[in-house]
Amino acid sequence: MTTALDPEATDTPVLKGPARRIVAALGILLTAGSVAWGADLFRSVGVLIVAQQFVAGMLAISLLLAFVALPLRRGARRSSPPWYDIILGLVGFAAGAYLAVRIPDLVDLVLMRPPDGVAAGLVVIVLTIEALRRSSGWALPAIIVVFLLYGLFGDLVPGILEGRGSDIERLAAVIAIDLNGMLGLPIIVACTVVIAYLLFGALLSVTGGAQFLSDLSLALMGRFRGGSAKIAVVASSLFGTISGSAVANVVASGVVTIPWMKRAGYSPARAGGIEAVASTGGQLMPPVMGASAFLIAEFLQITYAEVLLAALVPALLYYVALFFVVDLDAGKSGIAAVPASELPRLGKVLKDGWHFLLPFVVLVMGLFRFNWQPQMAAVWAIVTLLVVAFAFGYQGKRPTFTAVRRGLVSTGMSALDIVLICAGAGIVIGVLSLSGLGFNLTLALVAVGGDSLLLLLLIAGAVCIVLGMGLPTVGVYVLLAALVAPALIEVGVKPIAAHLFVMYFGLLSFLTPPVAVAAYAAASIARAEPIATALASMRYGWTAYIVPFLFVFSPALVLQGTVAESALAATTAVAGVFLGSVAMTGYLVRPLAPFRRAVIGLSGLMALVPAGAFEGAYLTDLAGVALGAGLVAYELLFGRAQPVHQP
Repeated sequence: MTTALDPEATDTPVLKGPARRIVAALGILLTAGSVAWGADLFRSVGVLIVAQQFVAGMLAISLLLAFVALPLRRGARRSSPPWYDIILGLVGFAAGAYLAVRIPDLVDLVLMRPPDGVAAGLVVIVLTIEALRRSSGWALPAIIVVFLLYGLFGDLVPGILEGRGSDIERLAAVIAIDLNGMLGLPIIVACTVVIAYLLFGALLSVTGGAQFLSDLSLALMGRFRGGSAKIAVVASSLFGTISGSAVANVVASGVVTIPWMKRAGYSPARAGGIEAVASTGGQLMPPVMGASAFLIAEFLQITYAEVLLAALVPALLYYVALFFVVDLDAGKSGIAAVPASELPRLGKVLKDGWHFLLPFVVLVMGLFRFNWQPQMAAVWAIVTLLVVAFAFGYQGKRPTFTAVRRGLVSTGMSALDIVLICAGAGIVIGVLSLSGLGFNLTLALVAVGGDSLLLLLLIAGAVCIVLGMGLPTVGVYVLLAALVAPALIEVGVKPIAAHLFVMYFGLLSFLTPPVAVAAYAAASIARAEPIATALASMRYGWTAYIVPFLFVFSPALVLQGTVAESALAATTAVAGVFLGSVAMTGYLVRPLAPFRRAVIGLSGLMALVPAGAFEGAYLTDLAGVALGAGLVAYELLFGRAQPVHQP
């Protein structure tokens, strides 16, 4: 990611002099453009442009910024860009700007392959792939190149994946000009909605709001057993909800939470695993969901509020299960609370920072009460945040305009990543549209799954984990929404459940070896063995591998049913994850004997059986809950007094 190359960062002084100022100005311009669109300022001043013109302009700025800010070799340091990068940046800017001006006319001529549109499109496509390689690594560019080759030579592929071949002029015209291509839905959502939420998160960090959330987590959770791990869970989930990257969240919060956990007695691998799971879960938790929430709403043509409500129960299940495992693990390992001397007083934290809750109130009220567009709600939340931060500050300190400027630049650099990722994803979608590969993939997945929905889900989950390896959050979702979700919808899975399913399993690639980028980032901070950390993260995040199957078979968990059905599904699911967590840790009020542990695990599985899996499945749920409740009650009443005979 490009955040390490933020010209305002103090730990990586890469660019100096005019180049530093140019990058800062371009980053601010990207941010300001998105906020201006969200606040409807263009129309207010009489500038009438369509969405494709706007995003083409944003892509033009992004290409110039990328080649000025990012070196040819990732991680290299330089004080100024070489001449060839300046030329590439200016050429990319010119080609993108040309498309921005001409796109209203070119859209109607796409089938005629207009030479000027094809030429500008080819330039933008090639430079976008190179800029994406510099910002995010080889994974997504390699996938894009494979799809481009398929778009050209798909008719030569044998079997069910045989597609329609194309010439380079037609391919470039469709990808660069057609509304189903590079300037389509993903980049429109990124430029018009996502950047505003990234700015909200960045401004929270520089105005004291993030520190308030961290102190609040410490005050709320530090006094319980395993308090250091619970602080990490709460803090990382709060930051993750407004962050666009699981890895960035691990790095930002893990430098504080992982040392806490190690001091409390957690092994380095366990500390890293807990942080990785907590940070990855932030990408599943409303309101931002790693920017995927906005894309899901646009893909399915439903309101953003509907997506948030549907995603809320599964995300809460994820964190409830993580809390259960962390708490039981702490009890089993004898990990105590954080010393009282290190804890802030809850009353003082709230007194000093309660006003930072107001922007969230404005955001929620705007979305659910006043039915504002997501970008407008974000703009008003940003305005509220700035007003309360400058008016009240935090712990006697108020933000400076320099800090706000730093937040604007930081947002611009994060936005650069997302704009390039979504442009790259648009290239893939354009190839799918032109070649018919999307339809062929759907047929192939359905054929492999046969008549078994469970088998299809298992195959789809494995495909999602493999395709998601090494990709950023937005890229994971967009790619899987185009390639895998249609197959699930084809066999009758509810559309919202299908899209959440692929998002969950795509993000599980952040925790699952061999790539497990979030776990490896946490391992580097914890100084732990990477594979051991990844395996620990899989153990702590076990519920993430189960929950997607639950809401596919029981759509009531994503609120696709009556209130009673949703309440029953959520209740039995919570009971199931608790019982499963007890069985996994082998501890309740004492270490559990193997037989009792196995029976509690069986009761958890019964409680987790989705109500819609088969006729009368709710009876299995109730039986599992009843059996588990009896065993838990026995342990609570008599477990402390009886010794456990371990083999």
